[in-house]
Amino acid sequence: MDLFSHQSDKDRRGQPLAERMRPTSLQDYVGQEHLLGPGKLLARLATGGRLPSLILWGPPGTGKTTLARIVASQRRADFAQLSAVQSGVKDIRAVVARAQTRRDQYGYGTILFIDEIHRFSKSQQDALLPHVEAGTVVLIGATTENPSFEVNAPLLSRCRVLRLEPLSDEAIRALVARALSDRERGLGTLGVTIADEVTDQLIERSAGDARRALNALEVAALIAAPGTQDGTDEGTEGGDAPGTERVITEDILAEALQQKTLLYDKAGDEHYSVVSALIKSMRGTDPDAAAYWMARMLEAGEDPRFVLRRLVIFASEDVGNADPQALVLATSALAAYEFVGMPEGVLPLTQLVTYLACAPKSNTALTTYAAARRLVREHGALPVPDKLRNATTAMQKKMGHGQGYKYPHNFDGHYVDESYLPEQLEGETLYEPSESGAEAAVKERLARLRGGDD
Repeated sequence: MDLFSHQSDKDRRGQPLAERMRPTSLQDYVGQEHLLGPGKLLARLATGGRLPSLILWGPPGTGKTTLARIVASQRRADFAQLSAVQSGVKDIRAVVARAQTRRDQYGYGTILFIDEIHRFSKSQQDALLPHVEAGTVVLIGATTENPSFEVNAPLLSRCRVLRLEPLSDEAIRALVARALSDRERGLGTLGVTIADEVTDQLIERSAGDARRALNALEVAALIAAPGTQDGTDEGTEGGDAPGTERVITEDILAEALQQKTLLYDKAGDEHYSVVSALIKSMRGTDPDAAAYWMARMLEAGEDPRFVLRRLVIFASEDVGNADPQALVLATSALAAYEFVGMPEGVLPLTQLVTYLACAPKSNTALTTYAAARRLVREHGALPVPDKLRNATTAMQKKMGHGQGYKYPHNFDGHYVDESYLPEQLEGETLYEPSESGAEAAVKERLARLRGGDD
């Protein structure tokens, strides 16, 4: 069964350019050479041998749906498609029933393609599992999220995960050129021209997303009226007159794009990647990169409060006592944002993120708590030493509470050499000050008080 031979040019009219230009064979497919190059895994699976269930994981516009359709066509299998957002267990059962009929009566296999499979609930995935396991359907799932987080372990264990990468600049350029020249499915009959430097801008703004590039190209071509350099003249009724052309200029492309759509899903894998980049940039004392990643988050629509929460945590986790002012500034920036709102709120945010990036670093708040937590878990609830207990009643005093406690303010330097840990933990050291920033002075003072030992 050739799934594409029946689709005529008339059927394609009204579809977006990206849909019309979908390749129908591996020979036409552009990109993902690490999977489709000579001898590579997916190239071999598409043409012969047993086809396992697959999870195609990659950013939007990298060809996941197209690959699934091509594989089904190459294998001469029926192709059933479900959307995880719109489909339920009932839809899965209906597809499986048809797949069983086709297999038993006609010998056809069925490839079930599930778009956004990371949105499938546990019950939906559980309903699908036995049919994947039995081979009734070969599952090809598409996801923009890390499948190890979003797909149930039993289902994931029965699939091969293939990672798709953002398309290279050369791949996007090839797709743009093909769309401009194709007279049946593309823009070839419109006489569209675009300068190399404008194409470069389109490629840059597409960020490896073929769908974004082609749809922006189509909008720009429609905005650019034929016969002019600035897109102001009207085209002739019923199509462009012979000899006219549509010139896509920088201004027309900017109008088509309107606003750059940043790759950033506030609930997804890319979200956590950008947050991680922000944290690591500040930890690495790179204020330029830190400001960039923060701007990426804010410009993509992230809630500034989320960013501020991360910065407040960072002020303690990664700066701490090396610069105690960092936590003060972090909470002040939060208060300032709540007071002024956006867009001016980006100013205290930027002040804070650059301050934290440039501040001396110490993670002793993290390591000290981890050490304390380890002792609590290992030894349980050890009794409080009697000398540290309150003695507010006669009975408590009779029980020895408070006896032997030395009040530090009664001693020189407001310090007394004393142990305050439970008896079983005496001698344990949990807080090891770093030699970074203000914490170096803390380290020196503690060493002096403890008898000069570093």
